[in-house]
Amino acid sequence: MIPVKGFEGKRVAIFGLGRSGLSAARALKAGGAEPLLWDDKPQSMLAAAKEGFTIENLKVADWGDIDALMLSPGVPLTHPEPHWTVVAAKAAGVPVLGDIELFAQTLNALPEKKRPRTVAITGTNGKSTTTALIGHILKSAGKDVHVGGNIGVGVLDLTEMHAGAIYVIETSSYQLDLTHSFRPDVSVLLNFSPDHLDRHGGMDGYITAKKRLFTNQTEAQTAVIGTDDAWSQALVTEMTAHHPVKLVPVSARRTLGRGVYALNGVIYDATSERAYQIIDLKSVRTLTGRHNWQNACAAYSACKALGLSTEAIVAGLRSFPGLDHRMQEIGRIGKVRFINDSKATNSDAARQAMSSFDRFYWIAGGRAKVGGIEDLGDLFPRVKEAFLIGEAAELFEKTIGNAAPCTQSRLLFTAVAQAYAAAEKSGKEEIVLLSPACASQDQFTDFEARGDAFKSAVSEIGKSIIETAS
Repeated sequence: MIPVKGFEGKRVAIFGLGRSGLSAARALKAGGAEPLLWDDKPQSMLAAAKEGFTIENLKVADWGDIDALMLSPGVPLTHPEPHWTVVAAKAAGVPVLGDIELFAQTLNALPEKKRPRTVAITGTNGKSTTTALIGHILKSAGKDVHVGGNIGVGVLDLTEMHAGAIYVIETSSYQLDLTHSFRPDVSVLLNFSPDHLDRHGGMDGYITAKKRLFTNQTEAQTAVIGTDDAWSQALVTEMTAHHPVKLVPVSARRTLGRGVYALNGVIYDATSERAYQIIDLKSVRTLTGRHNWQNACAAYSACKALGLSTEAIVAGLRSFPGLDHRMQEIGRIGKVRFINDSKATNSDAARQAMSSFDRFYWIAGGRAKVGGIEDLGDLFPRVKEAFLIGEAAELFEKTIGNAAPCTQSRLLFTAVAQAYAAAEKSGKEEIVLLSPACASQDQFTDFEARGDAFKSAVSEIGKSIIETAS
């Protein structure tokens, strides 16, 4: 745990007692603050009370006696409308903070010689893979590295800060919206595509939240920015003109005059006068596809900025085990390979997976995001057959139209069984791809549960084939 500094003896209200809220409460208490906890769910407050925390009804509290509000990332800050705690806090002049901001203020309070280095990663897609990849490369090189934030361990649950360590932190737009003083040694922004627009009031608000990652950086820090979408390209132009930071553009689609790029899977470092070939990623099965090539370019650039040698970075790239639910090959039955890309919760993420294969059987659906899958039309000819699940099944069939055969599977297990039967019937090497392009909450608690259900379905089918054969 990281005891939060700067709030000793102060009363800090905390609303939202999920992982981030409880983690912040423990860290604030350990740092000498007095946390006051509240939630809309009685069971969450009961659990917090059992830990010995003070439960305070913030609806009737005297906000003039409160020094700060720690807001969980899932609670609306501005849109669709500010949460009532935000309204109360701002009316009383109480600052509204998030867990990344508490981490930043604790970091800033340390003497310079005791501060660890930090790497922060954001982007619509690929941030978890890139965060894990950077952490893996650093650990493989023998560094004292701690990985968390929006991935795995909450940022305040990481080991207490100490000199010589490197903290690699995934940050979401929700977290960055609540961040004011964070200044990472290396910041990474991978890409933009429309997502969470209801929470940010549109694309401009979403981009503004992400850009907070760079606000406090100076020429002493490094910013790594992907350039494979128009919004990111505009940001690079803006920062080149107006922001004093060491800027490293990265791309998996085009040659860069200065930066790091991948052409057909081969990474080149063109940050100096000449471009040098670094590694051919086509042989690294956990980094398949153009989106992962961009992730690898970003990870290479971040680790270079931290002083690692090219040889150490290449070794880390080659040994990366990959992440669950992200283009994860979970096995094969006969000639049929199964790819778990449950993390693809929007069409842009699904595009990355679909673009990685020439032909495949596609399992898609769930709770559709704004725009559905209309922008994937150019990839529909690659789909041998689509097996559609969840709330979006009928909508997706209408969108796909005559571009590919569609089956209304509705349930994931049914879709896996039907997709396998169709793939096995072809007699060729085939791929069954779960890349839903949807949120999971219509049938599952989250994308991990959906991915685990996919794995279980594949396992059950494999077992039934073995039993039948015996």
